[in-house]
Amino acid sequence: MAHAVPLCVLPSGLWRVALVLGLAGYNEDYRWAAWERPYVLGLSVVSEGLALLALGLVRPWGEVVPRWVPWLHGRRIPIGVVVVAAALGAALVMLFCAYAVLNQVFDFVEPLNDTGDSGPTGGPAAWALWAAYTPLIAWGPLLAILTVAYHRRRRANDAPAAARP
Repeated sequence: MAHAVPLCVLPSGLWRVALVLGLAGYNEDYRWAAWERPYVLGLSVVSEGLALLALGLVRPWGEVVPRWVPWLHGRRIPIGVVVVAAALGAALVMLFCAYAVLNQVFDFVEPLNDTGDSGPTGGPAAWALWAAYTPLIAWGPLLAILTVAYHRRRRANDAPAAARP
């Protein structure tokens, strides 16, 4: 399940890369400000990097600091730190997704183009946009499930031997 998280985020990142390269089939006449293309590409890199952190909930480097980290290598990572960070991440992702869906319904943000629409409204560009961004809805719930499983596993593994069933 942890591997599904970065796979849910990947299509939207690829769509943003296509948008920057002019391959998204949408807003070809848009004039990019100097900072916008690096921002959009950076957003893709950061979101995929954060999604890859979900693997730490099922891998040893999510429990013990890896050997290559100076001064901290080999130390156990406190359960609470990981659980709070992952739970906060899951909640924020779910809030962002809820906002994105509600923005489509209520138009909180002004349109980005001359037609009055904030995104492509039809044709292949609209289908590509929806196909790329719909999997993001699963990111938050998947991360929440992984967080609960991580917490239960770590608590069970850290319990004294006498307390285990």
